[in-house]
Amino acid sequence: MLAVLRSQKKINPQSQEKIMPRAIKHLLIGGLIIMTMGVSTATTANETDLKLTIVNPKNLYDPSPNGYSTAVIVPPGARVAYISGQGGQDGTGALSPDFAVQVKQAYANLRTALDALGARPDQVAKLTVFVVDHDMSKLGVLTKNVKEMFGEALPAQTLIPVPKLAIDPMLFEVEAVVILE
Repeated sequence: MLAVLRSQKKINPQSQEKIMPRAIKHLLIGGLIIMTMGVSTATTANETDLKLTIVNPKNLYDPSPNGYSTAVIVPPGARVAYISGQGGQDGTGALSPDFAVQVKQAYANLRTALDALGARPDQVAKLTVFVVDHDMSKLGVLTKNVKEMFGEALPAQTLIPVPKLAIDPMLFEVEAVVILE
């Protein structure tokens, strides 16, 4: 804009500072108006609008027997909550040395966190689980607990083997991404 005005001899270098800020203000205001025109001010959703869509493509291995789904689609307009890693500590902070007991307690703790959000297990879109010294013998315990909590509405899930967690006797941790109604 300034180059055009200068080439037409309609602007001198001294007035450049006055026009430039005004031009930027007009561009910014115009851009904000254009950007907000497409944003709905009132959105409503009913329970069916906020249902997760579980995707297990036929040409991929079916992970549902192992307690998870390949992908989960979160509906438009959903609010998202993130639940920090829940370990196997009971209400007093005590940890059992037994892996299966810690996993069961961690999922009970996750359920308590969901309840505090007013959410249900079928609103969990994604789990990330951390397992100390993971081996195949632990999969049965993990799958059993996931299926007990989530039934057929299995969230997407990633299992990450780790050498250690935040507290030495901790053997398992689960975090969740949840959609809220």
